[in-house]
Amino acid sequence: MAGAGPAQERLDLVVRIIAQSMVAEVCSIYLRRASGELELFATEGLNPQAVHTTRLRPGEGLVGEVARLAQPISLSDAPSHPSFSYRPETGEDPYHAFLGAPLLRGGRAIGVLVVQNRAERRYDEDEVEDIQTIAMVLAETVASGELLAQDELRDIEVAPHRPERLKGQRFAEGLAIGHVVLHEAPLPPERLLADNQQVEEIRLREALIQLKDGIDAMLDGGQGKLAGQSYEVLETYRMFADDRGWNRSLEEAVRGGLTAEAAVDRVRNEHRARFAQARDPYIRERLHDFEDLANRLLRILAGDKPGDRDLPDDAILVARNLGPADLLEYPRHRIRGLLLEEGSSASHAAIVARALQIPCVGRLQGVRDRLSEGDLVIVDGETGETYLRPRPDMIAAVRSRMAVRDQRQAEFAALRDTPAVTQDGTRINLLTNAGLAVDLENLDLTGAEGIGLFRTEFQFMVSEELPRLDSQTALYKLVLDAAGGRPVTFRTLDIGGDKVLPYLEATEREENPALGRRAIRLGLDRPSLLRLQLRALLAAAAGRELRVMFPMIATVDEFRAARELVDVECEWARRRGRPLPDLLRVGAMIECPSLLWHLDALLPLTDFVSVGSNDLFQYMYAADRTNPLVSDRYDPLSPPTLRALQAIQAACAETGTPVSVCGELAGRPLEAFALIALGFTRLSAPAGGVGPVKRMILSTDLTAARKGMQTLLGSSSGSIRNELESLARKLNVVT
Repeated sequence: MAGAGPAQERLDLVVRIIAQSMVAEVCSIYLRRASGELELFATEGLNPQAVHTTRLRPGEGLVGEVARLAQPISLSDAPSHPSFSYRPETGEDPYHAFLGAPLLRGGRAIGVLVVQNRAERRYDEDEVEDIQTIAMVLAETVASGELLAQDELRDIEVAPHRPERLKGQRFAEGLAIGHVVLHEAPLPPERLLADNQQVEEIRLREALIQLKDGIDAMLDGGQGKLAGQSYEVLETYRMFADDRGWNRSLEEAVRGGLTAEAAVDRVRNEHRARFAQARDPYIRERLHDFEDLANRLLRILAGDKPGDRDLPDDAILVARNLGPADLLEYPRHRIRGLLLEEGSSASHAAIVARALQIPCVGRLQGVRDRLSEGDLVIVDGETGETYLRPRPDMIAAVRSRMAVRDQRQAEFAALRDTPAVTQDGTRINLLTNAGLAVDLENLDLTGAEGIGLFRTEFQFMVSEELPRLDSQTALYKLVLDAAGGRPVTFRTLDIGGDKVLPYLEATEREENPALGRRAIRLGLDRPSLLRLQLRALLAAAAGRELRVMFPMIATVDEFRAARELVDVECEWARRRGRPLPDLLRVGAMIECPSLLWHLDALLPLTDFVSVGSNDLFQYMYAADRTNPLVSDRYDPLSPPTLRALQAIQAACAETGTPVSVCGELAGRPLEAFALIALGFTRLSAPAGGVGPVKRMILSTDLTAARKGMQTLLGSSSGSIRNELESLARKLNVVT
């Protein structure tokens, strides 16, 4: 397309060819300068003296409007349009019909391609489509340097170059500075129909074997092996690779006449359509596991894999989404951080990133298109932000924060074996939350006194069929063994609503699944499901203490019914001579506001209760905490929420019922300060919060904190965060 000769001659030839093919009297190319101005770089039909002379300010004229909207504009009489900007040096007076298309690269307009005609005419749909296709090819040709040399492109904005700050979500804590490595997804298959069906079946079968062997190699100690028991994430991922339905769909697609690549692409699209209908983010994360497997399979078929790439020592991996095996295939010692456009903190990639202590920020819309390979970026896993092409002063500030963070981590490590005791001698039980074997090693690393909340639903969510009794028992036994005598509180299945398991048919679609048949409601409606889990828990805890609690209890009758199932299972085991736990404690989660007015009836029936602050607060305020449109409408440190917590603590103290707080609230130092000031002495925090909260506890005079809190609870403001911060500073509490 470019031909030979100097750059201007090549561009002139290009506009001449396009004008002829589009039957246009004018064809012009405008390119965006670093200043944002659009400069006329070549034209056929306008005054050649205007080339490199005519410059349009950002958004100026019809050309600027095309670039601003990043969409084509077609007009039969351009001069009559309010956005028309007349430039006499171009000599475009006689031309009325106008068709402009943006030169898009990485989702940004780097220029505009325009054709014009004298006659007032409307360009048809085919012509609009043709110019968009030409503009797409032209954008890539310009950016690749085929039309313009690199020195001529120096001031052309073919890619973003300015410093930018993007706000996302924190997936894994930490700070990192490094250079971008783009994780490329495989291209769609070029050949769809198979020439030889048997050959394609063999290619697919061999690729599947190679896929599974590669994951097995990681499990057995390959390149990216995780320490300790954290390989469970890969084991789960391996289960997806063995999924019978997925494998069968691939085989049927090949037998239908598709190439192996086309079969993988088709099945991926089918899964995408099926899983994308789910509103629950946990379900959507399962789509990403299948997406990642499909991408890996396509790379194997193409003879390519990420581990072959030559990475810088400070690589920041950037992807739309990423599977755990892909992350582990990269040289672990070279990956400093991870930026994702999609995903969630519950995704496998995020779990592995936390296990590997790789800072990760996700939900960064468009970050992939805003970066080029080798760009310098900052990953801020503390604030959930990223800085693209940061200024030197920002780099210096982050390096200073990194030094402070390293020092703080060393302080937390030194406190690992120190009991969490306040300045005036009150012992606080500090536990951690978990949901996978990958989390169990945090017990020893953080010095937590046990697991205050073990979420049992993950094992069910990743399986294509109901986990059998022996597999459930094995997992719960593994957790108790890893705890080494420290207390573990198992929460029974919190599924239902949008978290529909593939092997549990939903009777009807729920309009509001978050408030529908989920958690204990589903367990009581399907008692065989709950009884199987209780049977596994009792068997795993034989001869030891078992603590089990039921989620989303809304009425006292629900707890009675659930506890009766525990008694039924205990009796079942006794009749068969099977060993039972030495000590059995049954509790309830307080996360439905209805219980706040019925604690006098509930507490005498329980051995303990745990406050699920995440759900309790979102139900109190009718605001989904995962919805960015409403999640910031309330502050957990507000008088209504704190008064509710105070009422729970007071009721438990009156009845002698042990109570803990196991939401994210317990893992943030200022919020945890409020909790112990309210009288809570048992907190279960995410692993990353154990150290900071323990340091806060050790610096707190609890008597003074409780006195100050009582004064603040009478506030009429929507939040007392600032007042709590002032109180903490006054008492020299480290938050």
